[in-house]
Amino acid sequence: MADTSRSFLDPAVLSRLMALPLNARQAMLGSVSGKHRSPVRGSSLEFAQYRKYVPGDDTRRLDWRTWGRSDRFYIKEFEADTNLRLCLLIDTSGSMSFTPAGSTTSRFDYAKKLAGTLGYIAAQQGDAVGLWSLAEKPVEIPAKRGASHLGLVLDQMGSIQPVGDTTLLTALHDAAEKTRQRALVVIFSDLFVPPAELKTAIQHLRFRKHDVALFHLLDQKELDFDFDRPARFIDLEGGEALLADPSLIARNYREAVKQYLTEIDDLIRTTAIDYHRVKLHEKYDDVLVKFLLSRVQKKGGR
Repeated sequence: MADTSRSFLDPAVLSRLMALPLNARQAMLGSVSGKHRSPVRGSSLEFAQYRKYVPGDDTRRLDWRTWGRSDRFYIKEFEADTNLRLCLLIDTSGSMSFTPAGSTTSRFDYAKKLAGTLGYIAAQQGDAVGLWSLAEKPVEIPAKRGASHLGLVLDQMGSIQPVGDTTLLTALHDAAEKTRQRALVVIFSDLFVPPAELKTAIQHLRFRKHDVALFHLLDQKELDFDFDRPARFIDLEGGEALLADPSLIARNYREAVKQYLTEIDDLIRTTAIDYHRVKLHEKYDDVLVKFLLSRVQKKGGR
């Protein structure tokens, strides 16, 4: 029976992070008044620009001081604030079940802690939350607001399990096509996919005007490959196990990892996504603090 608990939510961590807002890096579109910038001109506290008055405009928005100086009528326009749509996209491939030596928290458990906490924060500030994963039973929950909907998202998050080949690229393209309005799409994955194909999927999301953030979850041993004795390496996505002497393959492995990370860095530069390379030994609440603070707009910034 699937585990539908919400053990990935820690009340102490939520209490620590609730004072930090989850902000979009670009203008959002929504159906209710919220705290995020919208590309639609409206009436809020933040001044955007002047434009010439045309018959039918609300005369209460006339700028009389400008009229006094120029003898011309101008309307004040402001940024309309709106709500954010948070789309949580979790990789459910078998490799996400990897658990570092000496730990009881798998990569997938770590991803759920990040995703669940961000979803809770977004819901508490009045934003919409949705969930995407392509496991054996695909999960596609459109972003909505409300406590009951958040409960649905969290329960589904607790029930999904990592298994089989990666379906990350398919999930990214599906999310790009089916998430109609601008959203903050946050991806949690080990990115065991070809960088060129990943770049195409990310560009699809960016073409749809989504703000994309990516948490790349890695264990230090996956980078260092510092094994000191022959070991049996298991393909968690269903392939054959391999018995190998690390001393014979370590150099080629590290060169391949270096090339892979170089391609990921190029992807980040060309797609302008919000990328965070995370080591599984890091405290996840510290990772989220850095993420949230990086999205706090500087005074006078856009």
